[in-house]
Amino acid sequence: MNIHIMTLFPEMVMGGLSTSITGRAMEKGILSIEAVNIRDYAFNKHQSVDDYPYGGGAGMLMQAEPVYQCYQAIMEKQSTQKKVRVLYMSPQGQTFSQAMAEELAKEEELIFLCGHYEGIDERVLEEIVTDYVSIGDYVLTGGELPAMVMVDAISRMVPGVLHNNVSAEFESFQDSLLEYPQYSRPEIWHEKQVPPILLSGHHANIEKWRREQSVIRTAKNRPDLLEKAELTEDEKRLAKSVRL
Repeated sequence: MNIHIMTLFPEMVMGGLSTSITGRAMEKGILSIEAVNIRDYAFNKHQSVDDYPYGGGAGMLMQAEPVYQCYQAIMEKQSTQKKVRVLYMSPQGQTFSQAMAEELAKEEELIFLCGHYEGIDERVLEEIVTDYVSIGDYVLTGGELPAMVMVDAISRMVPGVLHNNVSAEFESFQDSLLEYPQYSRPEIWHEKQVPPILLSGHHANIEKWRREQSVIRTAKNRPDLLEKAELTEDEKRLAKSVRL
């Protein structure tokens, strides 16, 4: 997968994504992530990319042309004939989710557009953006952090990125349920013991216990997710008893 991030702060983006799991995936050639500096496409000697908004108002607005030229430079390097999705980080967009991460992970190319200041000239957004995406109902200084969050979540779904591919299948939000509690050595820590079922070696019973714990956790902490979960009648009764 090739990911291109249009930003005013490439060092910030690459500093975060070049470490840990995404960094290792880049080293192995499983992921290609580049941060493209929008300032490189400014059309003045000071490399400024912002100006005052028409009609007045607080703050400055990113101009259309540098953003468009940056996008064009990325597209000129593409060999694919398929329409490349351009994701604009905006609180006005659809809320990012695990399902969206799984969907986007199937793309060969993705472009992220990070706004700054008071936003970006609407005309270039209309020209190039395919998806408006939000990571929550709050406002950040720029789109870099949301883009990094999304890239991290999407990358985990790309085959070969995780050391153990099975781990991506049993995380929080899989089947609209939160992840079950997990334990490691020692068996007793601060007088708290690992649940005996996990020491039994009976895999069917362990999976049943884990599923029940996922239902219980979701009912306690994120009952809204249960509306999308496919539950058995026994699991529905279990969830109901937790919420009573």
